[in-house]
Amino acid sequence: MSTGNGPTTPPSPASAIATTIKPTDLRGILTYVPRFQGQIFIIAIDGSIVADENFSNLLVDIAVLRSLAIKVVIAHGISQQLEELSTMRKIPISNADGTGVTDAATLDLATRASSRVSHLLVEGLTQNGLKCATTNAVRALPLGIIKGVDQQFTSKVERIDKDFLGELIDRHVVPIVSPIAFGPDGKALRVNSDLLAAELAEALHATKIIYLTPQEGLEIDGKVRREISVDALRKLLETEPARIAEAGFSKATHAVKAIETGTPRVHILDGRIFDGLLNEVFSSEGVGSLVYGNDYQQIRKARKADVRQIYNLTRNAVRREELIHRTQQAIEKNIDQFFVFEIDENIIACVTLYFYPDKPQTAEIGSLYVMPFYHHRGIGKKMVDYACMIAKERGATTTIAVSTQSFGFFSNVCGFEETTKEILPEARLKLYEDSGRNAKVLVKRLG
Repeated sequence: MSTGNGPTTPPSPASAIATTIKPTDLRGILTYVPRFQGQIFIIAIDGSIVADENFSNLLVDIAVLRSLAIKVVIAHGISQQLEELSTMRKIPISNADGTGVTDAATLDLATRASSRVSHLLVEGLTQNGLKCATTNAVRALPLGIIKGVDQQFTSKVERIDKDFLGELIDRHVVPIVSPIAFGPDGKALRVNSDLLAAELAEALHATKIIYLTPQEGLEIDGKVRREISVDALRKLLETEPARIAEAGFSKATHAVKAIETGTPRVHILDGRIFDGLLNEVFSSEGVGSLVYGNDYQQIRKARKADVRQIYNLTRNAVRREELIHRTQQAIEKNIDQFFVFEIDENIIACVTLYFYPDKPQTAEIGSLYVMPFYHHRGIGKKMVDYACMIAKERGATTTIAVSTQSFGFFSNVCGFEETTKEILPEARLKLYEDSGRNAKVLVKRLG
């Protein structure tokens, strides 16, 4: 294990942030700090990014993350360095990225390239006042023979020494994990760095993987997709893989793997952008692509079998005039509009999502109700956020809520703004006026 000699504690937030961020940006960043403090980010850096002129700025960004008590583990690739060594030494390589056959000559060059990249990371992090260490924390096994072809020194991850990495992290050391792993006999093996990042995230229960690439993001159908759910990406990989650009295919595959094994978010962004890492982490828009897991596993579309439960769930709210009265027949007729939150097969919350026929880019969120026992647990917000997500996926640009007693929740918690009733389509406006409830109308634009 080689180490970079930095201070025993991270630099102060103020000094680190001042190197890259304007004072006017601080307020926005600090809203994210409580959410991310103490969490682990896996930062996966392509070899081409290490070779880019923005690399030194990227290391400053990593120092900023550490100064804000965000724990960082770095995994790096070596494809560009390996190809350059191959050309310089006139030694052909069998595979550049660790996904195909790795013969002995390629492994030798890969080991040399990895040492060089790891050194550059240690040097750069040390210059930014961070303690760091290259590690032998990855145990691997040869892939063996696949479809009749011996993969030789290409490997799969058998085990991550998470206790070792955890001890380094607890001592404010940034672990650097290379794509050279070690087999049961202690000899070197090659592992794909995208896969490595996913394995690290699973073992360390990381909050994010951030893939830093020479691409703007994950390209689908010739355009960069700014965000996509893991379910949608998995379906593309299974049924229409050609729609995903070849340059991002490996990261898309391993993003799905990472989320399926517990990592909530995977970011894919251009590591050549100045301050790109910070803008991706500390803004809602970001600069790359976000693959997100389903935070809403307990939410599902309602079924006809749920009608009676929904009716019973909302009766008390109807009596208090919090919700409009709906008969069981009316609920059944409009069951496709309902989503329910289920705990132990019991429905404890519901919400509706309705698209206006004469204004298809606008959807209305209604019938939001959470059983009192489950109040103050974030379930109501989760239901509204989920409805907004579904509305956006179906092409809506605006969501509306009409409320008599919960308007404060929509505005203060869910980000809606009060507006006038004139925003309602004609048919909905007539229903609004005929009800005589004088409810407040709130709107939320879907970015």
